[in-house]
Amino acid sequence: MLEQDVRYLKYKTYLSFYCPHCSNTFNVERKHERSLIFNARYKNKDLVLKLSPFLDVFDIKASIPIKKGDVLDDLLCPQCKKSLIDPDVKCGECGSNVGKAIISAYAKLIPFYFCLKHGCEWHGITKEDEKKIKLKIPRQAMPEQDQKLRIDNFQEVPYGYTSELALLEAGRCLQCKKPKCVEGCPVNVDIPTFVALVAEEKFDAAAKKIKETNVLPSVCGRVCPQESQCEAKCILGIKDEPVAIGRLERFVADYERKMDLVKIPEIMNNTNQKIAVIGSGPGGLTIAADMRKLGYEVTIFEALHETGGVLTYGIPEFRLPKSIVQFEIDYLKKMGCRIELNHVIGNILTIDELLEHFDSVYIGVGAGLPWFMGLEGESLGNIFSANEFLTRMNLMKAYRFPEYDTPMPKGNIVAVIGGGNVAMDCARTALRTGAVEVTIVYRRSRNELPARSEEVHHADEEGIKFRLLTSPVRYIGTDTSLVKGMECIKMELGEPDSSGRRRPVPIENSNFTLDCDMVIVAVGNGPNPIIFQSTPDVKLNKRGYVEVNPKTNETSKEFVYSGGDIVTGSATVIEAMGAGRIAANAMHKKLSALRKKKNV
Repeated sequence: MLEQDVRYLKYKTYLSFYCPHCSNTFNVERKHERSLIFNARYKNKDLVLKLSPFLDVFDIKASIPIKKGDVLDDLLCPQCKKSLIDPDVKCGECGSNVGKAIISAYAKLIPFYFCLKHGCEWHGITKEDEKKIKLKIPRQAMPEQDQKLRIDNFQEVPYGYTSELALLEAGRCLQCKKPKCVEGCPVNVDIPTFVALVAEEKFDAAAKKIKETNVLPSVCGRVCPQESQCEAKCILGIKDEPVAIGRLERFVADYERKMDLVKIPEIMNNTNQKIAVIGSGPGGLTIAADMRKLGYEVTIFEALHETGGVLTYGIPEFRLPKSIVQFEIDYLKKMGCRIELNHVIGNILTIDELLEHFDSVYIGVGAGLPWFMGLEGESLGNIFSANEFLTRMNLMKAYRFPEYDTPMPKGNIVAVIGGGNVAMDCARTALRTGAVEVTIVYRRSRNELPARSEEVHHADEEGIKFRLLTSPVRYIGTDTSLVKGMECIKMELGEPDSSGRRRPVPIENSNFTLDCDMVIVAVGNGPNPIIFQSTPDVKLNKRGYVEVNPKTNETSKEFVYSGGDIVTGSATVIEAMGAGRIAANAMHKKLSALRKKKNV
């Protein structure tokens, strides 16, 4: 069967039309990249076929009258004068004769058919040929700020797709009948539909489609590890690089925002029930938006003086501009969500006190208690946890000192312990504070680095050094109790541990000293116990994280739900959002049943 959807060929400068007999190129013209015109012959007269940008509508201009509905009885190549009619193929819409040309697309010669009935919009290529073309289109890279310039500023590194790049990338999607990419998305975004809308240049509609299940597309498009989630499931990735789903998500979300097309979704009738959300991170924002759309009154309690949670205090400006986070927060405010800042739940109010005024509570406080390694000399000056360092730089805007009150933590030779995204953020931030040398110290090899490959790549480009298979043993201080070095030991990889990664084993007598005048410890975080000291009936596991019913995310305390890092430990933004969505669905179901019971 002939396939009609060839939108991915739009705007392609490589597109050429050839005669199937003599292989001569038709006289192809482009009109402002918006149409294709090629000449042919009909009854020994010149005839011009004009194609729309989607190759789906033909305007016929000829020196003899041809009315809409007429069927051309023949069409000739202007070079060899042979017929372009293919007798073995008929129009898939009206059954008329079709003409045949050969198009070139990424070094592939593909038969292209078009109906000879004036006004019929049918055209096609075979599904097999369509896939060949898509497999030949390379994954589109994002333009980025030059690596030599960006280490001296905090501006965003990737610039994002242009519309032309987005169209090319969206055109690579195979539109699978059973898309696996959706299975890889924790919030189940309808990825094939939104990508198809991008390919049709319906950018606003694509953004609205994503927002049906993801309230933070601008954020997720920048910081989510798509390569291990939705893109890891992409069928195209079996033979080639997967479709850049995250980059397309970022593009349409930015387009919607920049073109002032953001609209507040429809809010259902007020349920007269109130929801308290503790924490304004990605999980809290997701459940707040979902419950507000369903007609609940929602109040978000944030411990800090700014909203956004880890999006604000944890992720650097050059990776996630805070103006984007604030825009998403303002979107929730316009929906009618109320936000209370500087509210440390557990101190100012307990969960039990919240339940006196709210029908249900969601705990989304993250895991913000920094871990240290318990090494000798850990109390020396200029040794920071990643939390403190990034909070100073991002939330307190130390990088803009003295415009803001907090000065930047500074070191000339900086060591960052850890290999995750937080470690990369710390290292790249330290470099931008003016450090001469920044080194990542990680106890496994490069293959085991848990950070996103994109973040490791950017760190490499910016000159960050990697001291792999190395672990610190103790810190060495100056006479004034400032750190001046780290004693380290070399490691080798043994058998896999519970995480599936090979366990690092110390090599005897391999100790050495690494000079440094600032250390940032980025080895993970734990749960902050403050909120639970006043709520002992919320059951915690042995690691101090909240235990929940995985199907509903309800805790041991009725009408209290939880999700994100406070349940799972350090995870991703989109996983926290997925947890918020699960809780929202369960919470709504339970509260709806309660309303129904009261009304009976």
